[in-house]
Amino acid sequence: MSAGALRTEPKRINTPATIGDRLWNDIVSTARFGAADKGGVTRLTLTDEDRQVRDWFVTECRALGCTVEVDGIGNIFATYAGEDMSLPAIAVGSHLDTQPQGGRFDGILGVLAGVEVLRTLKETATLLRHPLTVVNWTNEEGSRFSPAMMGSGAFAGALALDAAHALADREGVTVGTSLDAIGYRGETKVDPAAFAAYVELHIEQGPLLEASATEIGVVTGIQGLRWFDVVVTGTEAHAGSTPMAQRDDALVAAAEIVLAVRDIARENPPGVGTVGFVEVGPNSRNVVPGAVRLQIDMRHPSEAGLDRMEAALQDAVVKAGANAELTRIWSKAPVVFDPSIVDAVRTSVEALGYSATDVVSGAGHDAAHVATVIPTAMIFVPSKDGLSHNEAEYTSPEECARGAEVLFQTILELDRR
Repeated sequence: MSAGALRTEPKRINTPATIGDRLWNDIVSTARFGAADKGGVTRLTLTDEDRQVRDWFVTECRALGCTVEVDGIGNIFATYAGEDMSLPAIAVGSHLDTQPQGGRFDGILGVLAGVEVLRTLKETATLLRHPLTVVNWTNEEGSRFSPAMMGSGAFAGALALDAAHALADREGVTVGTSLDAIGYRGETKVDPAAFAAYVELHIEQGPLLEASATEIGVVTGIQGLRWFDVVVTGTEAHAGSTPMAQRDDALVAAAEIVLAVRDIARENPPGVGTVGFVEVGPNSRNVVPGAVRLQIDMRHPSEAGLDRMEAALQDAVVKAGANAELTRIWSKAPVVFDPSIVDAVRTSVEALGYSATDVVSGAGHDAAHVATVIPTAMIFVPSKDGLSHNEAEYTSPEECARGAEVLFQTILELDRR
């Protein structure tokens, strides 16, 4: 019998009213792990703050009867038993790490909503046919260690485990050392074949849903991205005694590249380009800069668009001067999510009566790596003013609860299919 023939009509579940209240309480409570001055969170991956929130997550899941496993890159898999443990698990989740002075919702909403689904299954004595696994992926943000989405990349085979362990932060501390320091270098080898589907709930991190007053984004894919480093070398000189015509100012050349990144993105819609990091040497008021390092992020929904943007960036670096060097340090191809999992999300939204629209994610997510080895889709809820990676990042209690409901309904829909 075909998969289509097995499909039954979705029914709306009556989730307890506490699903939203408890979820919101968890969002507020877990923000204490790395609490920042303005209400946000600084919880860089594999720091003590990350250990604290990981310990909280593991404790909660074990209390709900889950089996908890940790793999070699520190990904955490909390599995709630299903009726038939020979079936592959349905997985949900996201990440617990944040940007410096980041928000309380980015990433962690998907993990906490998974925990709330576990609670509701237990309270209502609902037994799925499949096991259900809630996942925390290591180093999604990439702020302390590069590249981003490291844990899901290692899981999907895009990054070798030994190579990941050897990567170091700016202080020279490696991923392997940091995993050992917080006690989360696991030994379990988790096979992607153990999972039937993966669904990630996340805040939109953009303005589209709020601007259109739409409750849910059904995410059909993720735009591709490329990261570049640029090093511009000039000549340090006295700011007062060096004539303008004789200066070899590295910062001026770097500024031309910064403006070129902006213009390249504008010329390749809907692509975006950002220079998010600048390091100037010697960084003194009265010295002509002799060295500048830039970190560039470019994104586009198509590989052809990324190719055009990269070629234009190469030209801009050449025009900036002979002493400018461009290095591509990371590339992630655009991702199209599995149509059947996307359809399950869409069907679930319709069953719950929420307004929805299809969207392509502008931000990268662990789901991008996971989609290469497991049928995957994502659910978005609105972000106030489109803000994210910012302490003012905000999604209301009602919006978080809607996302958790859609996640729950999607799990039930996938379990039935």
